[in-house]
Amino acid sequence: MTNKRDSESYLPMSETAYYILLSLHLQQGHGYKIMQDVETLTQNRIHLGAGTLYGTLGKMESGGLITVIAEENKRKVYEITDFGREVLQLEITRIRELYENSKGVRL
Repeated sequence: MTNKRDSESYLPMSETAYYILLSLHLQQGHGYKIMQDVETLTQNRIHLGAGTLYGTLGKMESGGLITVIAEENKRKVYEITDFGREVLQLEITRIRELYENSKGVRL
């Protein structure tokens, strides 16, 4: 099991990393599917370029957040790992705290 310090070293996450993990938490998929999922989740606010997507996927795979589970028609199929879920949960908790602390603040 990964210790808390290792998990927290990934925080705060970039939006790119956050949405890639969220997409893979919902369902495993290949790069193009992840791109589509991120666009859907963000209502087309975020469009991931191939370089950004595959660079981030490579870093996440190296860090043990995701793993390749298959290769279909030269497309790698990715899946979030238990460690990736742990990091995603920590980030969601962090974002909730930000939101809760900002309630009632008038700008």
